[in-house]
Amino acid sequence: MDSFKNIPEYQKAEFLRHLEDQQIKDSLRMYNTLVESCFDKCVHVGWNGSLNSKQLTGTETSCISNCTEKYMKLTQRVGFRLTEYQALQAQKQP
Repeated sequence: MDSFKNIPEYQKAEFLRHLEDQQIKDSLRMYNTLVESCFDKCVHVGWNGSLNSKQLTGTETSCISNCTEKYMKLTQRVGFRLTEYQALQAQKQP
């Protein structure tokens, strides 16, 4: 974040707005990927491409819960590893 100090004051607010927008887009992208992935994996669609029922079965509900939990844990772990990597890279720089 040292490079943030080098940004002129009049550009900092714009930079922070852009950063916030990017974080929102990334969160939405992650959410959409999670929903699509778990739906495709867990919800059974009939031969004609429609849902078999208006409600999820117990198996589908359980599958979605497990899928969501695994996806969130994986995302969290990747985030931690990325943070560790960035910290190591920052230490290597003079």
